[in-house]
Amino acid sequence: MNNTREVDVVVIGAGQAGLAGAYHLRRTGFEPERDFVVLDHAPAPGGAWQFRWPSLTYGKVHGMHALPGMELTDADPARPSAEVIAEYFAAYERAFDLRVRRPVDVKAVREGVDGRLLVETSDGSDGTWSTRALINATGTWDRPFWPRYPGQETFRGRQLHTAQYPGPEEFAGLRVVVVGGGASGTQHLMELAPYAAATTWVTRRPPVFRDEPFTEDVGRAAVALVEERVRQGLPPKSVVSVTGLPLNDAIRQAIADGVLDRQPMFDRITPDGVAWDDGRHVDADVILWATGFRAAIDHLSPLKLREPGGGIRVEGTRAVADPRVHLVGYGPSASTIGANRAGRAAVRDIRRLLAGEPVAA
Repeated sequence: MNNTREVDVVVIGAGQAGLAGAYHLRRTGFEPERDFVVLDHAPAPGGAWQFRWPSLTYGKVHGMHALPGMELTDADPARPSAEVIAEYFAAYERAFDLRVRRPVDVKAVREGVDGRLLVETSDGSDGTWSTRALINATGTWDRPFWPRYPGQETFRGRQLHTAQYPGPEEFAGLRVVVVGGGASGTQHLMELAPYAAATTWVTRRPPVFRDEPFTEDVGRAAVALVEERVRQGLPPKSVVSVTGLPLNDAIRQAIADGVLDRQPMFDRITPDGVAWDDGRHVDADVILWATGFRAAIDHLSPLKLREPGGGIRVEGTRAVADPRVHLVGYGPSASTIGANRAGRAAVRDIRRLLAGEPVAA
């Protein structure tokens, strides 16, 4: 095949998970471009962070953990997180000479010859990469989840997802329905309240607020629940969906002010709003879907890794159906600290695989 280059490891994605994996490859003796390559489809360093809305300042970021080997220090909490973290990731790539190739879209990963995988890209100069192992760190940002409700196509207002959220100023004087009970939904509501003519918060299930401290034991228990899902081959839930929302001072104030006044999920969408079967109707100019994301793993489809339950069964970071494939930032490793640990674990297993040693179950 034309334009096919051979390496030992291909890393797909240069967000937190991909950079953590690349760092541990570099640290254990793999040379960039010779032994491994990092492919990223984003236009610049920063992973999904570079696409976050400007009003999400660094001080509002929940649970950002430093990349391995280099702390993020002296960041101004008032600056947009997109700028702060993009600059940090760019400095990190330079410091460890990771040589990320971008923008490169990975179209498919297929079975190759001699036990290798073929990583097909959109880039003419890169063409196809032949690799002995793969670290998939593509995250979720490229697959926003849009629920479907009766009448959705009739709505005359604007519908957008968190992935497209531009900040609160654009909604001045409008009536906004925010759908979703996670951190993004509550952040949107608190930002929109001073600008919008009215906000309505709807969720499928009552939101769970966590009043107790987020201890290591609580974190471990939450990760264990997510790990069990991926062991069963089910689509992973986020760790945040298991832990609940922290009940901090800002959340308490928003509840007291009526900004976070949750309503049950509407039953249908009308041309001018949303409606419930009990006869209630709320007029709306905008429906903002803060309904989360799904794993961006369609490029792995040719390998037939998905289980009947819809997910990829994973032990640690290794795909059970193919030990050459490691999913980092998937399921229990989707948090920033989890991604760091998973990057290290994936590289440890890959070194064993390439050496012909047994890979731990």
